[in-house]
Amino acid sequence: MDKNVMRVLVVEDDSKIASFVVKGLKQNGFAVDHCADGETGLIHATTTPYDVAIVDVMLPKLDGLNLVRQLRGRAISTPVIILSAKASVEDRVRGLEAGADDYLTKPFSFSELLARVQALIRRATKATEPTKLTVGGLSMDLLARQVTRDSQTIDLQSREFALLEYLMRNAGRVVTKTMVLEHIWDYSFDPQTNVVDVLVHRLRNKVDKDFPVKLLHTVRGAGYVLKNP
Repeated sequence: MDKNVMRVLVVEDDSKIASFVVKGLKQNGFAVDHCADGETGLIHATTTPYDVAIVDVMLPKLDGLNLVRQLRGRAISTPVIILSAKASVEDRVRGLEAGADDYLTKPFSFSELLARVQALIRRATKATEPTKLTVGGLSMDLLARQVTRDSQTIDLQSREFALLEYLMRNAGRVVTKTMVLEHIWDYSFDPQTNVVDVLVHRLRNKVDKDFPVKLLHTVRGAGYVLKNP
């Protein structure tokens, strides 16, 4: 395997959530191993080097918190994100005290999970990532969460920003409606809805409408692409 490919372990017994996470990570260039119970997850985590582990709390055979405790007890420092339906402060504290590095409550969007995975990898590897994305005259400042085009500020709502970031990170590549839906909404969302079309329309009105050169294009029957002609 390419040493530059980041490897992620997903330990999740809910097949729908697991499929959602594994598919999304693979689409973003990660190598992914999936386990459906805690004991198998522990074996994988102790025998294979991973860049990040994503671990559900409620698992068969061995629960997620005990899995993390056993990893830390064996001096395995793989960054761990805990997934849980429990959102109280006490539950978060228990997860972090067990040795987890981050805690994400369900339901979650893939874009949030991906951002947390990338943050943990940067922290662990001390790697730097560009803080600005640029396509043509369109620029996104990821730290300030500001978007400009030809020096004009463009105000975006949170999902519009997430969609534009996804398109800019995949500039020149066609992304399907399903990819957009899974990236920005959570795994319980109805795939038959037209929210993607509505969101793309709103975004196009903001980034393209007042400019002669159009960057956001619909590829009929395939999806959308952001590119500088």
